[in-house]
Amino acid sequence: MEHMRTLKPLFTIPQHWKPIRCIRARYCSNLANTGVTSKERRTTVDKFKSQVSSGPSFQDFIRGVSVKKTYAADGDCSDHQSYLSEDLELGKSRKVYFETYGCQMNVNDTDIAWSILQGKGYLRTVDLSEADVVLLVTCSIREKAEQTIWNRLQQLTVMKKRRLKTQTPMKIGILGCMAERLKTELLEREKLVDVLAGPDAYRDLPRLLTVADGGQQASNVLLSLEETYADIMPVHRAPQGYSAFVSIMRGCDNMCSYCIVPFTRGRERSRPVSSILEEVRMLSDQGVKEVTLLGQNVNSYRDTSEEQFCSPDLTQLSRGFKTVYRPKQGGLRFSDLLDRVSRIDPDMRIRFTSPHPKDFPDEVLHLIAERGNICQQIHLPAQSGSSKVLKAMRRGYTREAYLDLVSNVRRIIPGVSLSSDFISGFCGETEDDHLQTLSLIREVGYSVGFLFAYSMRKKTHAFHRLQDDVPAEVKQRRLEECIGVFREEAARVNAALIGSTQLVLVEGESKRSAQDLCGRTDGNIKVIFPKEDVSAQPAESNSAPVNAGDYVLVKVLSANSQSLRGHAISHSSLRGTVKHCQLDERVASDLSRTETCP
Repeated sequence: MEHMRTLKPLFTIPQHWKPIRCIRARYCSNLANTGVTSKERRTTVDKFKSQVSSGPSFQDFIRGVSVKKTYAADGDCSDHQSYLSEDLELGKSRKVYFETYGCQMNVNDTDIAWSILQGKGYLRTVDLSEADVVLLVTCSIREKAEQTIWNRLQQLTVMKKRRLKTQTPMKIGILGCMAERLKTELLEREKLVDVLAGPDAYRDLPRLLTVADGGQQASNVLLSLEETYADIMPVHRAPQGYSAFVSIMRGCDNMCSYCIVPFTRGRERSRPVSSILEEVRMLSDQGVKEVTLLGQNVNSYRDTSEEQFCSPDLTQLSRGFKTVYRPKQGGLRFSDLLDRVSRIDPDMRIRFTSPHPKDFPDEVLHLIAERGNICQQIHLPAQSGSSKVLKAMRRGYTREAYLDLVSNVRRIIPGVSLSSDFISGFCGETEDDHLQTLSLIREVGYSVGFLFAYSMRKKTHAFHRLQDDVPAEVKQRRLEECIGVFREEAARVNAALIGSTQLVLVEGESKRSAQDLCGRTDGNIKVIFPKEDVSAQPAESNSAPVNAGDYVLVKVLSANSQSLRGHAISHSSLRGTVKHCQLDERVASDLSRTETCP
């Protein structure tokens, strides 16, 4: 330490400090450095304080906080302060054109957004050339979906620039997941859009469009812990009006490592059951024959809006499944909702999507088996057949647990139709992992499948912790092999239905031929049959034409991996149809379900 003592100090501290008697003020501008008396300065400060106290408070900027103010002029209290008058937010008969991309949830979001704008005086058009506002409801689940939107924005921007000066300027808006995920690129870098509204900001659309009319870009992509749009009745525009989507919950808490949904849609929150039942009753009164309950994780529904629903019971999961979060407590569960919805109209089919395999306790399965109008078709997204890959995906189950669930489903619901999702080429997937996925597809035998090559998304756990190390060409090869095996098994499953009679809900004309009609079975399999009059009832001789929205009995004559072909026998209904779970011994059990009229 001797050498340290020889070092000179870097700083010297004087022994005596001289007190600073005055500090010279620094001004932000020369105007401030003028002769201003202290009295004038006090007057200015008091005036500024008065303006601040009469302006918006901190609570005004917190979403969902109700702020009440008392005004000296009239003494009235107001729960809402708007920076724009309601007159400015009116649509004034401007025409809106929607384009919807992605999942069924986006279809429902379109209905909600349109309901809000319609209430403000906007009109809807199906002709892009006459639109004053073009809104794209977007998806971010894969890179290809986003690229489709980027390309479409380039086309719309060209159309916007070519519009005549005498016409109302076209405004372009992005709604949904892509608005939340790519807000900076959309607004600042590319400058292709006028309005951005995230999935929880559709109520703000009228204000955003008003701001855009003033020549500024407008954005609201805040996620909410409460927004379910429960008080907004969507304006349904289903084909022919025979089917509709009903949103029951939003967001997802599962945090699968590959999935962007929790970051674009936010945390799970469930819509109050009373609001859902009201919408389904309204649809039944309108003659809708099929309702699909929607949610990012639809069967994790848990309504805690009423105190009577809050019990100490923990959420029950499928056996062998777990979550990354703590078990949730209390609330009205999915089985309770499904029971109440199915009782509204016995002649209305009830479907639901998209579920997670972890949320299929036996009570849900028994309800599906017992209730005649709940479709015996279940979507069980597997994603992979390898336990190692499933762990990396943070799915909360193993291959063995998934197969046990499949066995349990088929035990309780004989003849159930199964569908699934698979991702090819996830981080670290080996050739052996891929072969395990192929074997799972063969072992289960799905009727419908959604298969994709892995696309890494920013913000996800995989983006931060895993390596996207499977080459693109390998992903594509594995995807094609999965599709090939899936089609083989789907063809086998559908072939088992040849000779059976299926109850089909008619959707309309076949896309390939105006001479044919198409519809779907209870198991969600497409059926094509000739357009011809059939018996009004099975036991009657008089005939009647077949229209979209009708239930008809169809004899299946042939099948492939995509659809069934047959001929219509007669009109029917859900209440007039008996479901038989027993099949001929020549047909593999638990692969299909025959429906015949007594």
